Formats: sequence, C-alpha cells, structure tokens
Amino acid sequence: MDGPILVIDRDAALPIGVQLVDGLRRGILAGILRPDDPVPSTRVLAAELGVSRSAVVAAYEQLAGEGYLEMRQGAPTRVAALERGHPGAVAAHRPESRPDAPDAAKRRESSAQAHAEPRSRPLEGSTGGGGPRIDLLPGRPSTARIDTRAWRSAWRHAASLDIPSESPPAFGVAALREQVADHLRQARGVACAADDVVVTAGTSEALSLVAFALASLVGGDPAIAVEHPGYPSARRTLERRGARTPPVAVDADGIMVEALRRMPQAPHAVMVTPSHQYPLGGRLPVAARLELLAQASDVDAVVIEDDYDSEFRHLGPPLPALASLDDGGRVVLVGSFSKVLTPWIRLGYLVLPPNAALRAAIAAIRDDEPCPVPGPAQDAAAALLASGAVRRHIAVTRRDYAHRRRLVIEALGGLPGAPLSGLDGGLHAVIGLPDATTADVVVARLAAQGVAVAQLAEYSAVPGDEPAGIVFGYAGPGDTLLAEGLARIRDAIIAAT
Repeated sequence: MDGPILVIDRDAALPIGVQLVDGLRRGILAGILRPDDPVPSTRVLAAELGVSRSAVVAAYEQLAGEGYLEMRQGAPTRVAALERGHPGAVAAHRPESRPDAPDAAKRRESSAQAHAEPRSRPLEGSTGGGGPRIDLLPGRPSTARIDTRAWRSAWRHAASLDIPSESPPAFGVAALREQVADHLRQARGVACAADDVVVTAGTSEALSLVAFALASLVGGDPAIAVEHPGYPSARRTLERRGARTPPVAVDADGIMVEALRRMPQAPHAVMVTPSHQYPLGGRLPVAARLELLAQASDVDAVVIEDDYDSEFRHLGPPLPALASLDDGGRVVLVGSFSKVLTPWIRLGYLVLPPNAALRAAIAAIRDDEPCPVPGPAQDAAAALLASGAVRRHIAVTRRDYAHRRRLVIEALGGLPGAPLSGLDGGLHAVIGLPDATTADVVVARLAAQGVAVAQLAEYSAVPGDEPAGIVFGYAGPGDTLLAEGLARIRDAIIAAT
C-alpha cells in the first residue's frame, strides 16, 4: 500500500496511530481504496512502514469501529462498503473517467469486439553457447516464482475468446487498462481511471510516444532533460525520436532539482526515476518531489516519471509516486511489467494526466500507429492481474530479493576502496571503484571467468564524465550461482585494488 495514502512523518506532532487512521480513512473516502479491497496484514504493513504492529492493529480496529473496514476471524481485513447515511458515504467514489479522454480511447474495447540494460560484449570465458555462465547483468528479474498455473490459465482464457476482425483499441483493451489502473491504485496510491491508461510495448515504446507527442506540441525537437548518470537505453530512445537530452546531475537522493533550475534553457520535459534512481539507487525525498513539481510548473514542463523498481523497497517506508502528488496535470507516469514479471512479454503502460493537448497528441499518433501489443497478450495480462497472481508474485519475490540482497551485503560489504550502494530497493547493486582503469580490469577478469556485469561508465550522459565502478543484478540467478558470482566479484576487486 505505497503512495500518498500512508506516508508516516516521524517529525509531525500527530502520533503515528493518528497518521495511520487519517491516511487510511482519506484513501477510502477518495476512492483509492474501494469496497472489498483487501488491506495488508498488520504484520506486513507494520514492516513496510517501519512502525509497531500494535499501532497498525489499533488503527485497523478504530477504522473497523467507524465502519470503514471489515475484520473477520480467519479472513483478510477488507474495505467496507459504506452504508447510506455513513458520514463518508457521499465522498467515497470510484475515480471518474477524465472528461478530456480522447475519442480514440473509447472505441469498441472488448476482446470479442523495459528497461533494456547495457549489455556487455561477448564473454571470452563464457560457455560454448556464447553467453555468460553467470549472468549478473542488471535488469534480469527472477521468473522462478511465477505461478505457472495462473499464467497458463490466463493464456487459456485469452485463447478462448472470440477472434475479433479488427486491431486492438488505440489505447489498449479496456479490461487491461482497468486492471492496470486498479493495480496502480492499490500498489502506488495513484487515483487513475482506465481512460488515463495507455497500453504500450514496454518502456521504450512508452517513451517514444511521449517524445513524439512533445515534438508535435512544441513544433520541433523537444528538450527532455535526463539524469546523469542515468538510464542509457531511455536516453538513446528519446534521442532516436529526435529529442535533445540535456543532462542533470544526481546526488545520493536522486535528481538535483537545483541543477535543473540552473539549466541555461528550461527543458520541455524532464525524465526522472524518483523511486529508485537508476543506476545509483537514490530515493527522492517527498520535499524534493514537491520541489520538482513546483519547478516544472514554473517553466511549464512535463515530468516523465519512470516508476522503476517501486515495487521492491527493502529499506524505509514507501514514498508517494510523483503522479499521486501532481495537481497540475504535468506528470506522465511510465511503468512496465518487465521487472515485476518478465521482459519477455514486453508490456508497459503510460498514465496520462488531465492534459487535453498531450492526450490529443498521443491519440493522433496511435491513430496512425496502432497499439503494438497483440490483443491476446493484452487479454491474458488482464486475466493474470484480475486473478491476483501478480500481486502475490510481487509479495513472494520481494522476500526473495531481500534475501539475495543480504547475500550481496555479506559478500561485498566493507571492501576497501569499493563502496557498495544502490541496495535500498530494486534488483541491482553498484560498486564504486577508484578509477576507470581499475573498473576495466575488474570487468575483464570477470568476463574471462564467465561472469557478466555492466560498467558504471556506460550510464554516463556526459562524455568525459564517466563514473568508475560496476553495476550488477542479483535477482535472476539462483542462490548457488549468485554466491559464486559474488565471490568472483570480490576476488576480482581485491586483485585489482
């Protein structure tokens, strides 16, 4: 239950219990939490927020007494349907469709009717198939825990539907857009409706849509500021679509808003990864998020929020998505299921703000370039989300990744001259090294041993300003291979430094 519903301020005068009750009540009245939605167990929510379980129990009991929650022995606690006459019954509602949603998104929408990461060069010490024996390239999720029964059932459902004689709707199949909106509402506290969602073929296609739309709105090549160091595939995608990508420095928390403010020419948009800065791993504080939104408003810029790795927080309470804080219609939320499930399905989405011009520009693009995600894949994804399998998968893999994170810290924490970072969330870690030569030696030694990692220098957005270090993922391989890979990384760093 991330997002603005429950953000605990330990410096506030209000007791934590009061903040819990107020946040949950506000989420229910705003329609972010809907009747019959399950709420996290008291143990899980206490762990996520870093508060005592007794405080959560007391908050749930108070809200149950007020009629907002239903608590039953042996069953999950759920949001209650507010009775007529309840003081909050009038306020509780489902987020309505935006009045400015494009007509193209309202066509017949029933079924019957990535971060691609930097890739290392071929490894000399790899196995006969040409790939690494231990693939620790970042961006590889584990698929071992995917519920194959639910997965196959979802595809059988898609195959059982009538075969339409037309392309999928321009903004995506209605059932999938509804499920994505519901997923974001529960997981990120983003009060969006299905009409706000655009189905995309992963993150790259989502960014392409935004870049083309901005180009049509500004009448030329838009300037889209990017983080430095940052997501190289995203930067290259934007550049291939004609955008200019001026760099903005990041610090330990994420993008430096002051550096954005000092840019000689204000950009038309800025792309950020506030939940888990990629690759360094910072998490933008709420105050900085609000400052970023204020700066965007001052210069009339769009904020492209890549909600990268938001599902996998390992330390600290969740922070609200920028989109949930935006009241100026500026934030375009970009997300995908590549890290949540697998990049194999190439499924992503945009969540559009109530910005009529931007929506119309994207609708015009989709009129000429229909949604590239096949209808059956959309039907299957909608069924998988509706079954609850994705939510359960996130919960299980979050625990697995937390365990593997501990293995990383035990193996590589405290190495002299090689600080370990980027581990507060996500699926990868960063090791800083003294200089580029050392990084080259470490990567070459690992490649000779069949271990694939990425150079931190590959993430630079400024030629000549390449940070020295390595980036590696820890989610994909099993514990045995991961332990061997970590031992080889440790040995290579010790030998090189």
